Amino acid sequence: MRVRFSVEAPEAKKVLLAGDFTDWQAHARAMRKASPRGRRFSTTLTLKPGNYQYKFIVDGRWITDPKAEAIANPFGTHNSVVTVSS
Repeated sequence: MRVRFSVEAPEAKKVLLAGDFTDWQAHARAMRKASPRGRRFSTTLTLKPGNYQYKFIVDGRWITDPKAEAIANPFGTHNSVVTVSS
């Protein structure tokens, strides 16, 4: 199933998406602005049904998705969660 990830980051120069589906590699998936003056970065992935944890990397800073559920991780912070249904 195709899943769209997006985050508002108007001042950001670079936004990446990392998570279970990228083996948490910081440079695994670059996100793009909708327009040069846009405020939102987005990308779409095809994921199998299941639960996935992820974070956005905004100019090197790891952040959770403010629109998604967040759960504690072993590092003392939180990860965002997306559930893909069949």
